[in-house]
Amino acid sequence: MTKLNKTLQSVTDRIIARSIKHRSDYLDQLQQTKQNQPRRAQLSCTNFAHAVAAASSTDKITLHQERAVNLAIVSAYNDLLSAHQPFERFPEIIKNTARDHGASAQFAGGVPAMCDGVTQGRPGMEMSLFSRDVIAQATAVALSHDVFDAVICLGTCDKIVPGLLMGALAFGHLPTVFIPAGPMTSGIPNSEKAIARQKFAQGQITRKELMISECASYHGPGTCTFYGTANSNQMLLEVMGLQLPGSGFINPGEEIRDQLTRVATETAIKINSTSKDCLPIGELVDAKTICNAIVGLLATGGSSNHTIHLIAIARCAGICINWSDFSELSAITPALTKIYPNGSADVNQFHAAGGMALVISQLLNAGLLHDDVKTIVGEGLHNCASDPVLKDGNIDWVPSNNKSADADIIASAEDPFDKTGGLALLEGNIGRAIIKTSAVDPKHYDVEAPAKVFNSQKDFLTAFTNDQLNSDFVAVVVNQGPKGNGMPELHKLTPALGVLQDKGFAVALVTDGRMSGASGKVPAAIHVTPECTNGGKLGKVKDGDIIRLSTTTGELNVLLNEEEWQSRQQAPHKEKLNETDGRILFSNMRSTVSSAETGAISLFNPE
Repeated sequence: MTKLNKTLQSVTDRIIARSIKHRSDYLDQLQQTKQNQPRRAQLSCTNFAHAVAAASSTDKITLHQERAVNLAIVSAYNDLLSAHQPFERFPEIIKNTARDHGASAQFAGGVPAMCDGVTQGRPGMEMSLFSRDVIAQATAVALSHDVFDAVICLGTCDKIVPGLLMGALAFGHLPTVFIPAGPMTSGIPNSEKAIARQKFAQGQITRKELMISECASYHGPGTCTFYGTANSNQMLLEVMGLQLPGSGFINPGEEIRDQLTRVATETAIKINSTSKDCLPIGELVDAKTICNAIVGLLATGGSSNHTIHLIAIARCAGICINWSDFSELSAITPALTKIYPNGSADVNQFHAAGGMALVISQLLNAGLLHDDVKTIVGEGLHNCASDPVLKDGNIDWVPSNNKSADADIIASAEDPFDKTGGLALLEGNIGRAIIKTSAVDPKHYDVEAPAKVFNSQKDFLTAFTNDQLNSDFVAVVVNQGPKGNGMPELHKLTPALGVLQDKGFAVALVTDGRMSGASGKVPAAIHVTPECTNGGKLGKVKDGDIIRLSTTTGELNVLLNEEEWQSRQQAPHKEKLNETDGRILFSNMRSTVSSAETGAISLFNPE
């Protein structure tokens, strides 16, 4: 048996010690609820009649048995978004599979699913982060009817999986299985898409030409094929043991996809709350599971958004993590993958090269994952280092052979692409921030240049269009945090900053906002905490101040003498928040939301 890495063990121990009160309270509540199963047997006849009134006659017979298993289906289906459109078919497959096993399944509720790809740079992006907490609440509403023995969650993209998971953890006594829809088939290479965007930003191609490029990239059902937040979600669910092994990156429409949905349903029935194999999600998700998730994120160069979402997910299970944990684990986690934007491959090519089975196998063999954890497919994470294969209509699980089919996409832990993970913590007199380094060339790790301060993404792009940014500078975009305006992604800055970097200028970004899960080649200190709206010192920065951003030393400082810096007053917020386009409905969430480093949670106080 491989010996566990000492740093992983020490970080895990520290998290357990830090979380002892919150975790104890959470597990106490879980146990109190767990003792009274099945819950629907305690409903009054009136309550029960309401819950089964619309069921089919066959399902009514099953439900009236009161001890037969009843599954909740919570789905993010809509036909606007490519990643969630395939879920239209899944409930019927789940229901039929349940009937085949003497069980039943009810569509308990739908949750909203918005797409950052559609809302980038639009008013809706200011609701994006908060949609996660709305999804958590919607999941709780669906499960509040108290008639279920296990939960099946259908969701894939950015805020949807974290929200579903947070909501499920609020019903931690219920076993929960996630079922993905898979990525769309490969379109034009993501690198070509990025080039077209930069050309459009410079006025070198028309909107029509850009549209042709974008539609050749986003062209069918399934998640986007780059390794952003949506596909990072799929990695996390597999390394956390909440999803069938190898199921995250199989395309919609493949024959094996429907069979995986059936097997996932059978798994939910097997581990249901009345079974001897009962596996409540609140017990499955523990400190070791969360550490495995962080290591998986780092080893694959996953989305920087998860430095917020994972903290929120963990806190919903009574586990307290912070960016120092990410940073310490990053120092010992090798970079094993090159998937766009950290390389040229897409997620389909990653899956063909060995996918999650290979990554998990490599990390386990290196002592960088806890194997002694619970998963929906058995005790031990090694159970998740397998791929599904369809034989005669049935699924066989084939353990990883621990060899990459393409060493340019997945490396070994002994010979990684980089010795450290894809995220780093920056600290200094500006505050604490996260930087995603996996797509940044090391020659750009350190930038020292004058600040140019912007109040919005729009102001920056106007300056770029007017050729006012052809110099070395650090773009400081202020008042973009959770309290400020809902912490939108500032992904529209990426093509313009990339153009300036390609011209030879030393450029970087510092902001209390977010970047996309597809954070790219320009160094970006993001999620600066405390945020400007909460008195953060980033709001003191003026045009011309020299900023040092160093990934090498972990430094984020304004180079002013301490007396001048402390005496300087924060600049007034020039932009009045626009409450149109539905944003007024999220004003309460902005006023109560916690900091980015505590998960940007608006549902309760995580302190």
